[in-house]
Amino acid sequence: MNTVVVTNVVKSYGRHRALDGLSFTAGPGVTGLLGPNGAGKTTLIRMLATVLAADSGTLRLLGRDPSAERLQIRRRLGYLPQEPGFHRAFTVFEFVDYVAILKEIVDRRARHDEVRRVIAEVGLAEVSGKRIRALSGGMRRRVGIAQALLGEPELVLLDEPTAGLDPEQRLRFRELISRIGENRTVVLSTHQTEDVAALCGRVVVFDGGRCMFEGTPEELRRVAEGQVWLSAERSGVLSWRTGEGLFRNIGQAPDAARLAEPTIEDGYLLLLGDAAVGVRS
Repeated sequence: MNTVVVTNVVKSYGRHRALDGLSFTAGPGVTGLLGPNGAGKTTLIRMLATVLAADSGTLRLLGRDPSAERLQIRRRLGYLPQEPGFHRAFTVFEFVDYVAILKEIVDRRARHDEVRRVIAEVGLAEVSGKRIRALSGGMRRRVGIAQALLGEPELVLLDEPTAGLDPEQRLRFRELISRIGENRTVVLSTHQTEDVAALCGRVVVFDGGRCMFEGTPEELRRVAEGQVWLSAERSGVLSWRTGEGLFRNIGQAPDAARLAEPTIEDGYLLLLGDAAVGVRS
């Protein structure tokens, strides 16, 4: 059964249409929402978190209608926004405990056991008494994931969880997120194709508030099959010079072109088409 079902959803801010008839589904495992900045990813994640309502269309989350059963849904989901809004004077334990109270875990002993459990799950047990303002950016992101895991949620929503992290921190986060997705539904938004390749069983590519692709990362890679080639001169719709001095081109390959093995990024850029021009140079 799909945990998330989005059907023809529209959301506008004044004259700007952030989501324009968007439809997709997500089930157990990790599903990536891949798109450029401004594609509508954060708007969609906030709607899945029941923070925003659709102007039209329907959502089913955990088998329920968020317009009528928002509280029941919130009790079964975890949410990490792009900017969590930490109380930086709190310690790690105090902040996660504060969120646990908001999540209606009222018994003090049971709540503290749960707080310690999620802090340990994200690898922060040794710094649980540290103030959040003294933590690195990567550690603060772990605090955000810890609060999202309170109460063993069935649906976990992560908005750009690896943005701004260095390569080592990104690898640690990928390990953590993949583990979380082993027994629940995780939906994460990203503009990093590397995150999709490393983490996601399914990927939804969208831009301008519309779904442009829904499938597996391998199927996204095959979108660019036969349309990526190497040459001594720039010749594709999208083209950039590699470290070897050759140009990697994406588009309609000329006859006798030296075809290259496509990547997920190639498929993604080909789907974006004209919108992607200028992404590489």
